[in-house]
Amino acid sequence: MRKLFGFGIIVALIFLACVPMAFSQEDKEGPEKKKPQPQWIPVSDSYVIGPEDVLSIHVWKEEAFSRTVPVRMDGKISLPLIDDVQAAGFTARQLKEVLTTKLKEFVENPNVSVTVAEANSFKVFISGQVRSPGVYRLRSETSLLQFIPMVGGFTDWANQKKILIIRKEGGQEKRFTINYKKILSGKDPDSNIILKTGDTIIVP
Repeated sequence: MRKLFGFGIIVALIFLACVPMAFSQEDKEGPEKKKPQPQWIPVSDSYVIGPEDVLSIHVWKEEAFSRTVPVRMDGKISLPLIDDVQAAGFTARQLKEVLTTKLKEFVENPNVSVTVAEANSFKVFISGQVRSPGVYRLRSETSLLQFIPMVGGFTDWANQKKILIIRKEGGQEKRFTINYKKILSGKDPDSNIILKTGDTIIVP
């Protein structure tokens, strides 16, 4: 009988010791579960909207006009009553002004917000002697010097003195040969160009 009583006390002590640990674990896990997840991918204020981007448009107190819309390949979006609106080529702030003007015909003092929910249009292609070649989507102004670390840097066999950049402007193809080592040394800072959508970078 005494053995059973002693065994019961031991079990009770073990249970009491485990309870605070359980609550402590819940306290640690609880805040992590409640952490808010970012809803939108942040982009630079200077980001220029393009085809394949997805926009969140909200008009205060006007749910009929508030929606998430894709930018079509022709660069336009569709909204009720105002139909097709050119979006590509504008920043979110500029498009907000365009929509505000158009909505004034239907809404008194429209309060419009435009957010880039998915930035898909700004694509840069890189191939050759880098550690992670492929297609990269950029969400803010990025220079060549900033971009190379994003792709893991060069391989051991890369010719950093003859990086080729192919760019299309005004329907014509332009080619630049850049000496990356001169950029790093500060001898040719002007070669640290700002990348544009559609640029193809080849590292021999």
